[in-house]
Amino acid sequence: MSESANKNIHHLTRDTIALILAGGRGSRLMNMTDWRAKPAVPFGGKFRIIDFPLSNCVNSGIRKIGILTQYKADSLIRHIQQGWGFLRGEFGEYVDLMPAQQRHDEDSWYKGTADAVFQNIDILRTRKPAHILILAGDHIYKMNYAEMLRDHVEKNADLTIGCLEVPLEEAKAFGVIGVDGNRRVTAFVEKPENPPIMPGRTDTALASMGIYIFNAAFLFEQLLKDADTKGSSRDFGKDIIPSVIDKYMVNAYPFLDLQSGEQSYWRDVGTIDAYWAANMELIGVKPDMNLYDKTWPIWTYQEQTPPAKFVFDEDDRRGSAVDSMVSGGCVISGAKIRHSLLFSNVRVNSYSTVEDSIVLPGANIGRHCRITKAIIEKNCDVPENLVVGENRADDERRFYVSPGGVVLVTPDMLGQKLHYVR
Repeated sequence: MSESANKNIHHLTRDTIALILAGGRGSRLMNMTDWRAKPAVPFGGKFRIIDFPLSNCVNSGIRKIGILTQYKADSLIRHIQQGWGFLRGEFGEYVDLMPAQQRHDEDSWYKGTADAVFQNIDILRTRKPAHILILAGDHIYKMNYAEMLRDHVEKNADLTIGCLEVPLEEAKAFGVIGVDGNRRVTAFVEKPENPPIMPGRTDTALASMGIYIFNAAFLFEQLLKDADTKGSSRDFGKDIIPSVIDKYMVNAYPFLDLQSGEQSYWRDVGTIDAYWAANMELIGVKPDMNLYDKTWPIWTYQEQTPPAKFVFDEDDRRGSAVDSMVSGGCVISGAKIRHSLLFSNVRVNSYSTVEDSIVLPGANIGRHCRITKAIIEKNCDVPENLVVGENRADDERRFYVSPGGVVLVTPDMLGQKLHYVR
């Protein structure tokens, strides 16, 4: 990239504010969101889900970031305060928490994605951005938003929508975009039975990623208009976008690998099965989501912990881990870990086995346990001799079992009334 192109990108990112919508519960994650918002759910051994869009912003050069919070946001707020205070205010950089404050209506919280931004319109106007990047706070992916911003400007667009190529059958679960040959959006339909097909394809549709770049003045105009529209659900996908397609330049930006041209990695971890599968993918020899990529690091708050430790080396009592990821502070004391992911400060005691499982921070697994294809929630104290994942009927009586057979175990299910899981 030339020096002039670099300067141009820097100018664009400098004048952009990113807003991360992080107020939702994510109820399809069942008991994992009883005490925390979905973006605060741990992921990948040491991260939280929100670390991925936040890292994308920082790595893309966008360092003016607002996080819109609402549902049970304490753990999310604490994480942001502990791990994301390294941006330099004197350079105009920040990560600001923007909780629902009933700024426009004393009787209501955020009513929808568009309303969440509208309720902060006065704050945004005072900061005078040229562009506003709107992101979901609950997806796992790496994306250079600067490239999308460049495309937005080159297309002279009022709005650009990040999108994925998905099979037609899967498209029914998304907001689907119809485009012409120049990627101009001609239709936007939420969860359609008959999704619009991509030009030149027979079995593929473009699905919205929930990533939008607006010209700031245009966004403010549309938010004010929507606020005055009776019957609006105050949502970008249902209301704002369909209302502007015919009159304004709305651009689709396909999220493709710049070298291969293939679909880039993106995961919605909104269900127990999807969450389990995305974590398990990380254990692979060459996972599509490379957490070891130094050119695009995922930033987070990292508790200072001692190294992981594996102790005892007897025939029936050997501390070992195979095809697994084990975080700092873990003690594998005469136990066997196979194809599993252990977050920080987990202890697995003697004669136990953990296989195809995710164990969240601070959990303790007692002696003689067998844990298979499970998610063990944070701070669970798993009693000795517990067997999980071998008898579905038994598991369903005590725990939550997903359609794909993943067993979720929480402290409450074990009779441990912690009342709060950060």
